[in-house]
Amino acid sequence: MGAGAVEAFLEMLAAERGAAANTLAAYGADLADFAAFAAHAGYDVAHADPVLAAAYLADLARRGLSARTQARRLSALRQFHRFLLSEGRREDDPTGGLDAPRLPKSLPMALERAEVAALLATAAARADPSGAMVLAALELLYAAGLRVSELLALPRAALAAQGETIRVRGKGGRERMVPLSAASRAAAAAWLALAPASRWLFPGRDPRRAMTRQGFARALKDLALAAGLYPALVSPHVLRHSFATHLLEGGADLRSLQMLLGHADIATTEIYTKVAGERLARLVGTHHPLAAPAAAGGGLPGRPSRA
Repeated sequence: MGAGAVEAFLEMLAAERGAAANTLAAYGADLADFAAFAAHAGYDVAHADPVLAAAYLADLARRGLSARTQARRLSALRQFHRFLLSEGRREDDPTGGLDAPRLPKSLPMALERAEVAALLATAAARADPSGAMVLAALELLYAAGLRVSELLALPRAALAAQGETIRVRGKGGRERMVPLSAASRAAAAAWLALAPASRWLFPGRDPRRAMTRQGFARALKDLALAAGLYPALVSPHVLRHSFATHLLEGGADLRSLQMLLGHADIATTEIYTKVAGERLARLVGTHHPLAAPAAAGGGLPGRPSRA
């Protein structure tokens, strides 16, 4: 049953969620790794129990895989077993009691620029109101660094004037003016042309109420899957962190970043200096010629090594 169940799951991702080929390949590889672990323990991949699932997660940590990779593998397992549950192929989800590995709280996770671009391009390619909605929301989260609570509380009138800034009410009732990019204004205008009549910029199923966090989270995770990203690693908060990290990498100063994010204390903003520093260190470690392994005696290409 195991191989057939995995194949059926991947077919569902492609047909119902529009998963890209790279996404399907990644899910397939993650489930193949779990299948090998299960087989070694005498289990079929589709008949895992909570003890086996917990043992697999512990094995990932013993292998030295990063917390982000462990979280991605767990996300794949959860979606696979929830699929089996929804299809009536089993009666429980063995991953239900497992906690995802926590990334260090002092280092907010940020997406790479290419990952954000993939999300935006996937949303823009959708020719339906849901695509216009999630594109406008993404632009505001990433281009303006809004919190999800700030995003969903925006009234429709906040963007009706087509201004270059938007007034946002943040934590503690503090208001700030946030500049809008041309792309975010265009995306918002396209969504307003299709949105149902409501006082909210992003109404819920009942237009009298704003969209819930849960409803938006589902839409964002479906988009992440279609864009080839693991849904568990994409959230409104991650997009806000990406906004801050990418601005700082581009040369923004901390005080300006503090104002844009709406932080009451600049110490909260300072964490991004460490995030940006570590990302730049990884960049140098990957691409600088002196960081490459000295496979042929060391030194730069064309330059003799010293004895």
